[in-house]
Amino acid sequence: MSRLLHISASPRGAESESLAIAESFLDAYREVHGDTVDHFDLWDGTLPAFGPAGAGAKMTVLAGGDPSGDQAAAWRAARAAFERYDSYDRYLFSVPMWNSSVPYVLKQFIDVVSQPGWVFAFDPEKGYSGLLHGKKAAIVYTSAVYGEGRPPAFGRDHQAPFLEGWLRWTGVTDLSTVEFRPNLATADAETGRRTAHAEARELGKRF
Repeated sequence: MSRLLHISASPRGAESESLAIAESFLDAYREVHGDTVDHFDLWDGTLPAFGPAGAGAKMTVLAGGDPSGDQAAAWRAARAAFERYDSYDRYLFSVPMWNSSVPYVLKQFIDVVSQPGWVFAFDPEKGYSGLLHGKKAAIVYTSAVYGEGRPPAFGRDHQAPFLEGWLRWTGVTDLSTVEFRPNLATADAETGRRTAHAEARELGKRF
């Protein structure tokens, strides 16, 4: 049986557009597939930091060594987060746009799990290769002001290219998306909202 992990980068709870659309996806997914669905709220305080000790551990590992002391503790915490993520074969990300990109807590998650031998391998001649195979991801994107085709004064999209680029880099290349952008600075948000929820339900049925 497949296992799906919903990774939420929104801190807005019931007021979150991305979470509401994700729930439409999940309702349809459960009805059709009946598979296990778990949730990872990136704001719940369980995501470890990845600062000087973690960065030191990463460079120690890349150099062929074994982390010790504070570095070892940071490495174990990162490993636990990665193993939680890697134990699923399907992912649903709900991602609001912050400052043209993703919320910092999602970048923190990516920095924590993106370690050598876990999500990527590196060869001096061939470069990087992703290690996460046989997985797929669906992504819900929302933004208050930015929208496709709007002039630069309404923002730029560093949200989707960043997240999808990272997923492909790790080996997750089967990607599907639902967008509700913009959801605030528009004269007709309700039409876009209905469309996004309908697309999410359809995607959830066939995911």
